[in-house]
Amino acid sequence: MPRTGKVALVLTSHDQLGDTGRTTGFYLPEAAHPWKVLSDAGHEVDLVSVKGGRPPMDGEDLTDPVQQAFLDDPRMAGQLDHTTRAQDITPADYDAIVYVGGHGTMWDFPGNTDLAGIARDIYEAGGVVAAVCHGPAGLVDITLSDGSYLVAGKNVAAFTNEEEAAAGLTDVVPFLLQSKLEERGAKHTGAANFEPHVVVDGRLVTGQNPASATRLGEALVKVLAR
Repeated sequence: MPRTGKVALVLTSHDQLGDTGRTTGFYLPEAAHPWKVLSDAGHEVDLVSVKGGRPPMDGEDLTDPVQQAFLDDPRMAGQLDHTTRAQDITPADYDAIVYVGGHGTMWDFPGNTDLAGIARDIYEAGGVVAAVCHGPAGLVDITLSDGSYLVAGKNVAAFTNEEEAAAGLTDVVPFLLQSKLEERGAKHTGAANFEPHVVVDGRLVTGQNPASATRLGEALVKVLAR
């Protein structure tokens, strides 16, 4: 595929944590840290969301200079206020797509045919698909043109069943992400709870949790450089 130097970060538009009465959204450090690594490596990052507009945000920690820099960056701030809807982007414009985590993804990434189609088109054109933490919820329903699941037979990392239990949300999320990926034929591996863990399988790059976000960006940069 011709290289564009562009990477799309996909954010959830879902803001309710089941029926807990708590809010959720995309997890800011999981967008900010890959953005920093990708930008420093010369890639142009665009923000995309399920519904467009300003997506709900979670996990904000402004003592983290990378998160502060992301929010202060004029280009990112402008895009965050007016994210492009997933169905309005052109897959051929991007070398890679990154599914950013946050619990909201568990509700609006799976079953989203627009999102799945974009990732399939990027992947089948020789591009890279990446996801971190709960972002792999976006991978569970991606099927390739031959009808097989993208993750089938692939090594992946994602927020583990054990981590979901530690977060006290096993009975809140619509499904367990690790289990669902395994149902799709993925070979899931996990590190200890909340420890960084990134898996690269060809042009599929996945990270387990927020601690994996920077390493996910670094792994993605290496794969894109091939």
